[in-house]
Amino acid sequence: MHPRRKHGGRGESSQPGGSHFERGNRARGRGQGHPPWLSGKEIGLYYRDKAKAKAKQKESRVKLPLHVQEKIKNVLENSKDYYDKLYNNAYAEVTYGTLENKYIHIHDSQFKRKFMNMVSGNIQENLAKALMVKSKLERDTELDSKLLAEYKAKQSLQKYMDMIKVRSKLPSYKKRSEILELINENQVIVISGETGCGKTTQVAQFILDEQIEEGNGSITRIICTQPRRISAISVAERVATERAENLGKSVGFQIRLEKILPRDRGSILFCTTGMLLQFLQGDPALKEFSHIILDEIHERSTESDFVLALLKLIIPKRPDLKILLMSATLNSERFSKYYDDCPMIHIPGFTYPVEEFYLEDILMLTEFKFPATAALPQDYRKHTKKYKQVQQKRDEFHDVLDPYIRQLIAEKKYPREVIDQLRNPYSEMMSLDLIEQLIRHICRTKAPGAILVFLPGMMDITKLNRMMLDTGCYSQSHYVIYPLHSRMPTIDQKLIFKEPPKGVRKIIIATSIAETSITIEDVVYVIDCGKMKFGKFDIQKNIQTLEPEWVSLANAKQRRGRAGRVKPGICYHLYSKAREMTLDQYPLPEMLRARLEEVILQIKILQLGKARTFLASVMDPPSSKAIDLSLDLLQTLNALDDEEHLTPLGYHLAQLPLDPRTGKMIIWAALFSCVEPVFAIAASLSFKDAFYCPLGKEDQAHQKKLELNMGQFSDHIALSEALTGFELAYKRGYASSFCREYFLSFNTLKLLSEMKTQFAQHLFQMKFMETENPNDSNANKNSKNTMLVKAIVCAGLYPNVAIIKRVTKNGTLAWTPEDGSVTVHPSSVNDKVKKFPSPFITYFTKQLSTAIYLHDTTCVTAPILLFAAPNMTIKKEKGNYFISLASSQNFACDLQTAQLIQKLQEQFNNMLEYKITHPGIVRWNSFEGDLLNAIIDLVCQKDEEMGFCNSNIQNCEDNMYDDV
Repeated sequence: MHPRRKHGGRGESSQPGGSHFERGNRARGRGQGHPPWLSGKEIGLYYRDKAKAKAKQKESRVKLPLHVQEKIKNVLENSKDYYDKLYNNAYAEVTYGTLENKYIHIHDSQFKRKFMNMVSGNIQENLAKALMVKSKLERDTELDSKLLAEYKAKQSLQKYMDMIKVRSKLPSYKKRSEILELINENQVIVISGETGCGKTTQVAQFILDEQIEEGNGSITRIICTQPRRISAISVAERVATERAENLGKSVGFQIRLEKILPRDRGSILFCTTGMLLQFLQGDPALKEFSHIILDEIHERSTESDFVLALLKLIIPKRPDLKILLMSATLNSERFSKYYDDCPMIHIPGFTYPVEEFYLEDILMLTEFKFPATAALPQDYRKHTKKYKQVQQKRDEFHDVLDPYIRQLIAEKKYPREVIDQLRNPYSEMMSLDLIEQLIRHICRTKAPGAILVFLPGMMDITKLNRMMLDTGCYSQSHYVIYPLHSRMPTIDQKLIFKEPPKGVRKIIIATSIAETSITIEDVVYVIDCGKMKFGKFDIQKNIQTLEPEWVSLANAKQRRGRAGRVKPGICYHLYSKAREMTLDQYPLPEMLRARLEEVILQIKILQLGKARTFLASVMDPPSSKAIDLSLDLLQTLNALDDEEHLTPLGYHLAQLPLDPRTGKMIIWAALFSCVEPVFAIAASLSFKDAFYCPLGKEDQAHQKKLELNMGQFSDHIALSEALTGFELAYKRGYASSFCREYFLSFNTLKLLSEMKTQFAQHLFQMKFMETENPNDSNANKNSKNTMLVKAIVCAGLYPNVAIIKRVTKNGTLAWTPEDGSVTVHPSSVNDKVKKFPSPFITYFTKQLSTAIYLHDTTCVTAPILLFAAPNMTIKKEKGNYFISLASSQNFACDLQTAQLIQKLQEQFNNMLEYKITHPGIVRWNSFEGDLLNAIIDLVCQKDEEMGFCNSNIQNCEDNMYDDV
């Protein structure tokens, strides 16, 4: 094969989990025994069935039906040298050595010029070029005068004067002159402020007003980033109101799918941090802006940390650019230090005093008793690892609590009963019974005011809500209970802001979404369970985790602050003062707990050099292993080559506002002409799915999701059908009732529909689609072919493949080579399915919480796997031929079938490389159409039609029992 056909992945051993799995085999001698739960006669039956399966395997061979074989043979016959003719002939003599030589076979084209500039350029050259371009922020004295006259006229408006009175009461307003003086004298400053100080709404206005008054309106354009879409919109609306204007004049916003832009000069633009990164691609020196304000940087999102590091490269080249970093007071000194000890200014907050109680106080108030501590169960001794983990937790508990308990005994502050309860290890396990009793205590003994309860997750919210309703103590005439979770529909979330009628107490049960994203004005009492579910990436296990962990002191402070908004409040912490002393100061920065593929693609598209070098410059650099895992996945996807340069495919994926796996899906969808369903799936996976689960109606919601799954054993098909049904209902005017019937979020589906259009716009610009319309008939010739849609989803998610093993009362158990036993999540349509059409499932999200869960799954057939897996190989063992895949499956097969599939895959890879390097739509009446139709025929074969059965699949099954 010619060098151009050599793809950038590292081959089979570099698949995530592959080498780890092999090491585990050698280290633990896996595959030697029977499952540990079998005994007596069951063990004999297990070995009998295994011997039968091996015997059957020798007889069984996978074979393509004759008509499919003939079609593939004809396509392969016509494929000879087809793509060679389309390339430059010069490649024949090429040897690698330089990037130019590597891609010399590609015709000189607009794509090639852009691509070569991208992979060969660097940020310093880009900055130098950008600085030579004339800026729009050129002084215009006529415009300066016009803006000044407009500003002066506004000051006499009654509406504006009323707003000035309100603004002048904010703590930030009193610091106006001090803030402006610091900005004028320094290029970078840090502004820290407590909740309610007004920094987010006021600072940008201070700058704009001063610049207009000084005759600099024409050279002033301020951008202010917010971490969330909702914040960017709501702050922009608030600031426009304070300026007695509508959005679109001196104030506007821009988020991913929505914008109302302000005028080009003398203006403030509020946007998400991600939008600023988009601007940097086209304007690396940020010449179109005079002031950059990064708000809420203490949240330490990956994007904000990335921008902070990038601005350090830009500011030496743009001495006229002003940078303002705005943070809560939590760790503002760190940001100052990162920017060479730049000056800081602090704005005091405006909250009422909040009284705090801890677990020991709560136990005294409620007289609550925890369950008696049991000895460690005997069966733990059979699993030494589990036994050690439980023992380690108990030892840590006593190390923390025992000295404190001795202190409390000496002080005689609490009765003996409370001391005994604190000694109980169950006191540090979240107790919903205790929370319910505490709520009851507040309702009986405290003055009116809303109660806000913080819990780790949706399941906890559901259980507490049910528990409260079952007690009969919370009648609807006296209490209104609202759950609050990010998966709840927006319309339900908005209900929490309504003030209840007199004599009715509002109780909100929420996750950490209520910490910073929203403010519920009438909250007086806060119950902080002390735990939150924290998404992390476990580098050692190569898995996302979502387990309840202790909050940080910063989180606890935010929760406490929710109680003092309108009058003095009370915060109840469900942990002891001793435990508080062990809490981390701040939550872990997102860059240290997330995968880095999208960050690395951003580094490449902004031409920042080697990933490891740039990431070493961020505030808290991620580990080398985390970087390596992400580089490996990008090379497996053929987005990066072995030298860590973007490949042509990587160039396209980096342009898309998507995870690279879903980016790959939508490009393939365009090639195979099935964009509508695949775009819907990609949008749902990259944003969020629209299904929600109302309290008390979990079974009905699951049934409706099953209905949308259309018997396809696929959460992804259900996502696609939900959006298709919504769009049809929206056109016909019954979208709201459709959403209610199927337990879907109207607002989420509206955004997903807009995202589909955005994907089409991207692919049109990239020349993979003829129009910007995702519903275009030419782009949807095969959209009704569900097997093809599943195949494209599997190709994007590969090597995320698991093998179904059995269904138990606790759910569907599956197996992956890197994890051993895993469980299909209860929210999936494939939970507790009695019989699957094939043993394979592909998934996007695998997360460790109470178990390793596969959250969204699709059952796929063996032919789909053969199509989706890159670099399949043919092996011969003891006279038998096998197709071997990188995800640890080996299929016993007919040699001719294996060779035909392998050659078909090679031709598809050639076509992919040509299409990626010469972007254009597929010509279905040419060889390209014949090739894709042959692949469609392959993936539409059912397992039984090709002779696939469990007996001719080897998947390291003997090794699955280690982790069950």
